[in-house]
Amino acid sequence: MFSPLDDPSAFVSVTWAHRESSLANFSHLIVFLCHSAKQVSAFLHCREGKDSGGRGTIRSAVNSLHSKSNRAEVVINGSSSPAVVDRSNESIKHNIQPASAKWRHNQTLSLRIRKQILKFLDAEKDISVLKGTLKPGDIIHYIFDRDSTMNVSQNLYDLLPRTSPLKNKHFRTCAIVGNSGVLLNSGCGQEIDTHSFVIRCNLAPVQEYARDVGLKTDLVTMNPSVIQRAFEDLVNATCILWIPAFMARGGKERVEWVNELILKHRVNVRTAYPSLRLLHAVRGYWLTNKVHIKRPTTGLLMYTLATRFCNQIYLYGFWPFPLDQNQNPVKYHYYDSLKYGYTSQASPHTMPLEFKALKSLHEQGALKLTVGQCDGAT
Repeated sequence: MFSPLDDPSAFVSVTWAHRESSLANFSHLIVFLCHSAKQVSAFLHCREGKDSGGRGTIRSAVNSLHSKSNRAEVVINGSSSPAVVDRSNESIKHNIQPASAKWRHNQTLSLRIRKQILKFLDAEKDISVLKGTLKPGDIIHYIFDRDSTMNVSQNLYDLLPRTSPLKNKHFRTCAIVGNSGVLLNSGCGQEIDTHSFVIRCNLAPVQEYARDVGLKTDLVTMNPSVIQRAFEDLVNATCILWIPAFMARGGKERVEWVNELILKHRVNVRTAYPSLRLLHAVRGYWLTNKVHIKRPTTGLLMYTLATRFCNQIYLYGFWPFPLDQNQNPVKYHYYDSLKYGYTSQASPHTMPLEFKALKSLHEQGALKLTVGQCDGAT
């Protein structure tokens, strides 16, 4: 389901070119909103620039990146406590109907959820701080370090968008694709690619897993461990780079590094910086619905945002358990061998609790949760 590396507070850990520095324990998330060629003009009207020669210089600039980055397990509650198995969560994963079973979208409930969430946040507005709301030199209090402040740099200001990248956008169906190994042998790729808008987590590879995860990508989140590969690929895509610049003071230098890299090498990418209230607003909504989370995972964050611009939402690869419903082992990620516990001593129920909430919404028809084979899978 949700990788610990998919924590929306996780940001790219990078080093300045030709400079070695230790990685901070607290890292922040970067998000790319990448758009398939078919939807570029309809969604953001972005076009590739003539200069794609930035690939070499960008590769050189990021070669000094620590290969380990923050591959170490970053738990969603910010604790590095050892993971423990909570057997009480076993009951949550049972009784989810197979894809072939009849599922009916509850439009009334979906609209009610959208209306409730709009009381806390508006994805169209909260997707990014806009240029007209800040100016160079403004002082900002960090979201997770309220006693610490930052000054809005000229680089950051120059990269702020003038209008929301989600302004007036709406999609009939959206797929949110998690990274759980439950996707393997699911045959869901073709179904995923039929959706109007596809959201992926952690810049997970798709080409060699296309049969199970599909290829289409419209929005993809990214964590530190894939920053080098992402920047190399970036010049060949039409993307919006979502940089949480205001999360914690530990990310200040790294945010500026990314901003300077984009400007210096004229990386053909549009940038966005999520609003100062986004994460707290998302958490606030779920707390009012008795989902007591300290910090939402990327998957839950993406679902919450998607309710604003998607009529129907379909979830794939969301599975926070080491065994599937038939007691077969499930890899934590479908694309690697990372081992990680879904609970921790500091906050032992967060990921299964999120899954339980999403399962309940599935049963009520507010979203569709697919955890096995898709229809037509062979």
